[in-house]
Amino acid sequence: MTTEPAASRTATPASPQNHALSENHASLIVQGEDRTGIVAAVSAVLSGHGANIVSLDQYSDDPQGGAFYQRTVFSLANLKAVLPTIERDLETELAEGFDLGFTLRDMSVPKRVAVFASREDHCLLDLLWRHRRGQLPVTISMVVSNHTDTADEVRAFGVPFVHVPTGEMGKAAAEAEHLRLLRGNVDFVVLARYMRILSGDFIASLGVPIINIHHSFLPAFIGAAPYAKAKERGVKLVGATAHYVTEDLDEGPIIEQDVVRVTHADTVVDIRRRGADVERTVLSRAVRWHSEDRVIRTDNSTIVFA
Repeated sequence: MTTEPAASRTATPASPQNHALSENHASLIVQGEDRTGIVAAVSAVLSGHGANIVSLDQYSDDPQGGAFYQRTVFSLANLKAVLPTIERDLETELAEGFDLGFTLRDMSVPKRVAVFASREDHCLLDLLWRHRRGQLPVTISMVVSNHTDTADEVRAFGVPFVHVPTGEMGKAAAEAEHLRLLRGNVDFVVLARYMRILSGDFIASLGVPIINIHHSFLPAFIGAAPYAKAKERGVKLVGATAHYVTEDLDEGPIIEQDVVRVTHADTVVDIRRRGADVERTVLSRAVRWHSEDRVIRTDNSTIVFA
């Protein structure tokens, strides 16, 4: 395992643009059984503290006792000082009064993410570029790779690069090193075309969400050269799926999907390029939505307030 000198291993801060947009803003996610009065109760607690509701999205799959989901973003001048009191009042009003679960987060504190990658760099570099442009409200704590191909490019963005040679170390030793690097240092992980399968034990031990991206051919064209196989079959659409990782390979809750059209005239190179474009777009949306608390997991599905 190799990394840069300790002196340079400083996590990149959230961009000023993102920080300014989220200053004194908090997100509130509420979910549970639907019943009359939930929205009014949330509004009453927030307005009682002088908070201004900036946005409110809600969804119920059945108004007669179905599942209820709500995302609220509010602003308050002295947010950091008052947030613990707001949380206590929400606990009383929502958890005790309505038996609802909720999470409350200061949005000026960006989520910390580790990006895992292998040799393909299109998703990795896109995330780094969008972060530098202020389009992703996260702190990229590190990039971890089983190859060194992208080391110089990653470090050029001011992000720590860590090489964990999975093939040489063996899967168990590599995952132990991954856990050592990640525990307590990240809020979620992104697999940006990381070409290794994570074990169920690793996923459970890490204990934070993991987002993966893959082309939309799965399971039709599994294995090597999927775009060549797609060309042979005369596909007319290529796409990508971003989802949360579970122990069941590529079957976790879907966050975002998209497709682009291809024709008989497109070469394998053309199809691969179009596929890479849609992978970048889909993954960046999923990362941004997760970072902004827009995605609520429910069983093996998601509610996305995009």
